[in-house]
Amino acid sequence: MPRQIFGPRAWLEYAPFAAFYHVFRRIPLEPAVRYGAAIGGLAAKLDRVNRPVAMRNLEIAFPRSSSRERLNILTAAYRNWGRAAAEWCHFEQFTAQNIGRFVVPDGVQNLFRAEELSGGRGILFLSAHFGNFELLILACSLYGFPITLVQRPLRNPLIAAQVNRARERAGNATLARRRAGRTVLRLLQENRMVGLVIDLDVRRGVFVDFFSLPACTTEAPAKLALTSRAPLVPGFIVRDGAAPRHRIVVLPPLEIVNEVPRDEAVRLCTQRFTVAFEDMVRRYPDHWNWIHRRWKTRPPGEPRFY
Repeated sequence: MPRQIFGPRAWLEYAPFAAFYHVFRRIPLEPAVRYGAAIGGLAAKLDRVNRPVAMRNLEIAFPRSSSRERLNILTAAYRNWGRAAAEWCHFEQFTAQNIGRFVVPDGVQNLFRAEELSGGRGILFLSAHFGNFELLILACSLYGFPITLVQRPLRNPLIAAQVNRARERAGNATLARRRAGRTVLRLLQENRMVGLVIDLDVRRGVFVDFFSLPACTTEAPAKLALTSRAPLVPGFIVRDGAAPRHRIVVLPPLEIVNEVPRDEAVRLCTQRFTVAFEDMVRRYPDHWNWIHRRWKTRPPGEPRFY
């Protein structure tokens, strides 16, 4: 759990967050998204602290691309973050009646298939910090698939409270990641859908190939699936150009191999999700968080390179 901050420091950090929210929620959605993209583009030029990490990651992922091409991807990613932030300010206007104007489901039959496979044992919904992830969670609930999101609490409780209110709209719930295993198993027994985001580096996990380089990845979803026999369903959200319109991409449930030792079953399951996620990043490289140190944790004996 990140170290919490309180007092004046928390308020100083919260102030620009609150100002952005209150300004952009008063701007109509489409121009707000355009302004958000412009702010994101400006941030891409000014953020020299995170650029070396992002460019290193892009070099790993796209070794045949030029430096200019990688920088263009990074700039486009910042612009998408700005769009997503502007949309987040308008979440209160999204309802079950109008969500179809902004988000269209694609592959919902895979969720129905997962329900059949589940047999009342719940669903593990796997995703990533990809596209407007916050809108993915909200849209799923508005379409009748509420999610309990397992999350790492934000360090600023003022920001966390507002973020959690948005995440818990329309029947969703949030659950702190620390020691969440038993609670997740109980929720699955209650036939709930639990959301897990597994594209981040972890200190302790399983190494799987991500863009042909070992990446330390959480084992939790695979272990939960093996214990509960709940199906694992990957799902992502993709933006339609520069507009405030999106498509939810739900992939078929992942195959879980039970005929091998448990450790190998965990690794295979985690690798299968990572392959599906890598394919999405290759198709939509401006949708992912390139400034994250995804390959920070190395296998024993390998030096760090950030």
